[in-house]
Amino acid sequence: MERKASEMGMNRTGIKTSLVHSKKAIEGAAKAPPSSPGDASAIAKVRQEFAREAGGLGSVPPPNLKGMAKAAVTLLKGGRATVLMDKLGQRAGFERTGVRLYEAALSKLDVFGTWDGGPSREQLEKIRQDELSHFALVKRTIEKLGGDPTALTPAANLQANMSEGVPKMLVDPRVNLLQSLDGLLTAELVDNASWELLIELARELGHQEIAEDFQRALDVEQEHLALVRAWIAAGTKLEARVGEEAAGAPA
Repeated sequence: MERKASEMGMNRTGIKTSLVHSKKAIEGAAKAPPSSPGDASAIAKVRQEFAREAGGLGSVPPPNLKGMAKAAVTLLKGGRATVLMDKLGQRAGFERTGVRLYEAALSKLDVFGTWDGGPSREQLEKIRQDELSHFALVKRTIEKLGGDPTALTPAANLQANMSEGVPKMLVDPRVNLLQSLDGLLTAELVDNASWELLIELARELGHQEIAEDFQRALDVEQEHLALVRAWIAAGTKLEARVGEEAAGAPA
């Protein structure tokens, strides 16, 4: 089943669909007074009050005895082990979500199929497995440092809030495979940048072996990003070409 993202159809969301009704809508809006005078300064003050009163997103849980010893060494070197643990918690949650994103993409492939230059089942399954392997890597690293891989750290909580829209978009039944790749592109861009930061942080805190493991993960993630970009480019060019051919076809 093929569903083009850019087909022309009966889209009734624009105001120019009906000049008569749009005029009435504008007149009705002009008659309705604003709910409050002035600009957005009032709601800004409320947000500021909430920000002052609210606590943070949480905290990094204390490590076990093994982790306490490592944290003490890091502290003596002038570093903060909690920052690394916070970011590791963030990666663990993101990589776990990445597995689900590619599972959703596989479902889209089953329904809509692919295109010349588009993703194959083998490619999507490999990336899904890579994301799972990276989650396992982060989990082992957290445990190695004496942390709890099940804890929702502040950075993990923040990432979860920011990332809500991508999984929601991928499981939307109206979204086809090509459209879903935009969500994967967003995730891969964040993934690459986050691994780069983790590598720098691990090196600064003296965890060279961990940094090397993470560099290998980043190398794989860069391959993912290149693939997703290529799939989107091929699919978008194909849609444009098919649209041109349809426009030039005799009635």
